[in-house]
Amino acid sequence: MKEFRLFDISDFVMDEDFIRWVNKREKADNDFWNNWLRQHPDKNMVIAEAKRILESIGTEKSTLPEQDIQAEIDRLLFTIKEQSAFPSITPKSTTSRKWWYAVAATIMLALAGTAVFVLHNGRNYVKRYTYETITPSKGLIENVNTSDKTVTVKLPDGSTVNIAPHSRIGYTNNFDSAETRDIYLSGEAFFTVTKNPSRPFRVFANEIVTKVLGTSFRVLSFEQDTVIQVTVRTGKVSVYSQTAAGTDIKEIAQPNHLGGIILTPNQEVVYQKDKEKFQKVLLDNPLRIRPEAPEQTLLYEDASIEKVFREISDNYGINIVYDNDILKKCTVTADLRNEPFYSQLMLVCKAIGANFEIIDGQVVIQSNGCE
Repeated sequence: MKEFRLFDISDFVMDEDFIRWVNKREKADNDFWNNWLRQHPDKNMVIAEAKRILESIGTEKSTLPEQDIQAEIDRLLFTIKEQSAFPSITPKSTTSRKWWYAVAATIMLALAGTAVFVLHNGRNYVKRYTYETITPSKGLIENVNTSDKTVTVKLPDGSTVNIAPHSRIGYTNNFDSAETRDIYLSGEAFFTVTKNPSRPFRVFANEIVTKVLGTSFRVLSFEQDTVIQVTVRTGKVSVYSQTAAGTDIKEIAQPNHLGGIILTPNQEVVYQKDKEKFQKVLLDNPLRIRPEAPEQTLLYEDASIEKVFREISDNYGINIVYDNDILKKCTVTADLRNEPFYSQLMLVCKAIGANFEIIDGQVVIQSNGCE
């Protein structure tokens, strides 16, 4: 099953299932995509833009040989990077020309809208430290869950780990005296970390490293899976690639390596192994991080939009970006107390004539303002 929620505009434009829907509008495809959009309302604008691109340029694929296709894509990438312009392409037919303009457009969109990290090359390749390779060399203490239920383990520093079935963790004997608190994971686990700013807590999970000071988060990293996921419940974490430009495992996961991806509550980063690419998204069903919020929170009568967005943001720990100058005249009357996060956004946006989009794990409001 494809993870369409991780797709950006360029992914949709190049996807055969999506192209078939735009072209043929068959009932089965209509039912699927309409239902999917109801479950993922934050993707409405992305879908609309992808459809617009396909409808405007045509969707017939080129019949050029595979090696020629790759050569042209490589040339497009180089030209876009060096000159920020399309190369001079002379395809063999009108159909091919239309398709190559589509390729150029989607590459531009991909470069503009997706954070892609180049994780290794021939000169700076660093060995990946998988669970199987690191365990014998470090003599780790292991906790293995061979049962069908989650097992809770308490670590030497007071942190706890909920180890999912068929998963395992390992850590060194001197965990309680080392400069960093390092855990090695194969599988899935949920961590609740005791705060200690002077001794960072790091989770090594195959290709990636998650670094925290004190928070709760989940890591999903089975070796046979095509993706690795890190989901934050509370606090903040940084996620790095293990194939960083360094020669010592002690240097990996430091802030100067590949910039790191910062995650806050209700955000998730997905690392696609085959593409060696990180993508940050919001959870499908964000949870409130302020259960103790006052009863009147999210109950509004002619409330300013600044107050509404601030309280929604505080309750879920999710950043909401908007132009306050444009929306300063907008007010909201609504009861959002029993509505899930995305329903709250839709109701507020409907009240003020706005739309929202999820970009890089945050909410971006688009509006022409209120009279």
